Amino acid sequence: MPTKNENAKLLWQPSQLEIESTTLHSFMLFLKQNYGFTGNKYEALHAWSIKNKESFWKAIWVFFKVEGEPGEPVLTQTDIMTKTKWFPEAKLNFAENLLRHKGSEPAIIERGEDGRRNVISYDELIINVTILSNYFKSLGVTKGDCIAGFLPNSQYAITSMLAATSLGAIWTSCSPDFGFNGVLDRFAQIKPKVLIATDGYYYAGKCIHSLDRVKHIQAKLESVESLIIAPYLNPEDSVLSTSDNNFNFTIWDTLFTPENACLDTLIYEAMSFDDPLYVLYSSGTTGKPKCIIHSVGGTLLQHLKELSLHSNVTADSNLFYYTTCGWMMWNWLVSGLALGASIVLFDGSPFHPQKNILFDIADEEDIDVFGASAKYYSACEKFELTPSQTHQFSSLKTILSTGSPLSHESFDYLYEQVKNDVCVSSISGGTDIISCFALGCPILPVYRGELQCIGLGMDVQFYNDQGHAISDDKGELVCLQPFPSMPTGFWNDLEGAKYHSAYFDRFPNIWAHGDYGEFKRHENQKGVIIHGRSDAVLNPGGVRIGTAEIYRQVEKIDSIFESIAIGQQWNDDVRIVLFVRLKEDLKLNQNLKDLIKSTIRSNTTPRHVPSKIIQVDDIPRTLSGKIVELAVRNIVHNKEVLNKEALANPEALSLYKNLPELKCD
Repeated sequence: MPTKNENAKLLWQPSQLEIESTTLHSFMLFLKQNYGFTGNKYEALHAWSIKNKESFWKAIWVFFKVEGEPGEPVLTQTDIMTKTKWFPEAKLNFAENLLRHKGSEPAIIERGEDGRRNVISYDELIINVTILSNYFKSLGVTKGDCIAGFLPNSQYAITSMLAATSLGAIWTSCSPDFGFNGVLDRFAQIKPKVLIATDGYYYAGKCIHSLDRVKHIQAKLESVESLIIAPYLNPEDSVLSTSDNNFNFTIWDTLFTPENACLDTLIYEAMSFDDPLYVLYSSGTTGKPKCIIHSVGGTLLQHLKELSLHSNVTADSNLFYYTTCGWMMWNWLVSGLALGASIVLFDGSPFHPQKNILFDIADEEDIDVFGASAKYYSACEKFELTPSQTHQFSSLKTILSTGSPLSHESFDYLYEQVKNDVCVSSISGGTDIISCFALGCPILPVYRGELQCIGLGMDVQFYNDQGHAISDDKGELVCLQPFPSMPTGFWNDLEGAKYHSAYFDRFPNIWAHGDYGEFKRHENQKGVIIHGRSDAVLNPGGVRIGTAEIYRQVEKIDSIFESIAIGQQWNDDVRIVLFVRLKEDLKLNQNLKDLIKSTIRSNTTPRHVPSKIIQVDDIPRTLSGKIVELAVRNIVHNKEVLNKEALANPEALSLYKNLPELKCD
């Protein structure tokens, strides 16, 4: 068992009344009445969900009243994890389950940094999806075709996805901040039949036009038979009316006429459980992005579980996550419609037109579940934002964080400067599983620096290098049993060799996720700490160090905005090199270097102390905001970075090339 963590700081504890009001509590009662569960604590529930996985996932289907027929059996178990089939006889439709709620309540509340606010009710959304679905039919779209979106986080993206999946088509998307080659590297592999694109978007006060890129993308994607332009820009900024006459497209607004609104009702294509729903993409920083196929049923069941049981999203919720259409959190967010929640969207910079813009929206829209990346919360702290003094947050009950480990200091910041009576849930999973391995839990306490629990139905352990489960040390995050949201495969990987290599080469027939972490033991609770990606783990003198362990110490120093650490091959060993981005107009001097080293040494070990500390003006990151240690490591070692188009700021890589400080002791 994990070592008991006596010194962890308790930050929040749900009351018995709060516990009994959660959907998770109702689900436990449902299991007791119908499936023989006898426990009262989360740990007992998790253990039951692993031991009785068929009953557990059938209970998820029944409890959430999934539209469709589950069939029998629940699981066709084989000795090979990748060959397991969930609900092999099931029939369902993803869009039908997201559109089963009707009425005038908001389905989508769309906000933007340009000040826009659009509200679309469930009834209006159903009408819009029906119109677009019928238009797709007229274009010859059928089950198994691909429809791609090059769109901002907007009603356009959600409506398009639902219209596509209602027909059994496959949805895939990129946000419009992707460069030309980045889009082609993704969409050219899956050959979409229809492309829906925007005329532009707003970011940090700038209007960025997209039509030139869209024109070139259309020209290169020979599979695209129809192009729809969704006008996101305000009329005074748009150049749609002056577009090249040789640029053939349909304008979104022309489809949504009163006549089309009176067309036949929406008919949903019946799908098998493992039919493809989404294609998501790996970051692509080590080559062309992998096209990861996620299933209709696996995505739906996993998201219902995570949103409702782990995040306590209900039909009364206003659910927000700061994301783009190029990050899996968009797919996760949109699934809140299946619970009848109102989805709050925001497109633009999270700090424009004012630094508090997302907190303003949380107040104005009565958001009760608020999510963003760990880097966002860290930046709020560096900007010295104190929303607890300026905002009410009267509805806010849950704060979610993902993208990278949420530091201990960010936990402190959220409780001290945002809201002290809230469940802060750091969650961890990824594009690979379109969901999470470790999550929040509304019936468990929150401890500083820890993810509250392993997700229900997820048989997670940490393995050492010899492939043995460990409970009192750091190791590789693995999953020992199949789960419904495993990808059905990679696109154009018919024999499954690339899929197997990605997750099953490390430990035979065991999913190795690529995260490095450990368990933390409390009474009736097994928390989790994620220390970073295992492929970015530092190894000086043969000692494995997660990069998050260093970032946590460095970034609590006031003058440092953010940092990135790599291992440099040096004198037959590895030395740690730390690059720091300082607050504006500050310069790295010896005093600051000494402070960094002493802070790391006193709070970790001497092995964690970097051999070199170098100031940089920027840190390269993916389009979803994750810093890229591997790309920087390659640059430092004069290796090629294969796919710079995967980066939001590829120009930053030049800051790390041929540095004289790295050519000497």
